[in-house]
Amino acid sequence: METMLKVGAVAVIAALCAVMIKGTARQLALVLSLTAAAMILTLAFGSVEDVVAMAEDLRDMAGLSPAVVAPVIKTVGIAILTHIAAQVCKDAGEGGIAAVTETAGSALALCTALPLLRAVLDTVAALL
Repeated sequence: METMLKVGAVAVIAALCAVMIKGTARQLALVLSLTAAAMILTLAFGSVEDVVAMAEDLRDMAGLSPAVVAPVIKTVGIAILTHIAAQVCKDAGEGGIAAVTETAGSALALCTALPLLRAVLDTVAALL
């Protein structure tokens, strides 16, 4: 809860400052937005360790191999990074680059998830 309050405060203050600056210095507003995003991500990365630890605990409890869980975590990471990169491109007025970034992210997420699909198919084949 405390982290989210910090994230919210940084986001609101940065957004208000960016709106005020955007009319006169669009490039400076973009740098401000990127700096705020970096600060927010730094705050959020502290919680990522807890999520990874929980995923490992769940994996161990379910008896799953790391080869099954790792693609899921990597795919989620790709989705988050793709979304952030595309939004930064859109904020910079580069909708075309944002669209290509989203397409590339989707393709990379699919490639990352393929080992998971292989493991599922192997499991189904073993059951038959």
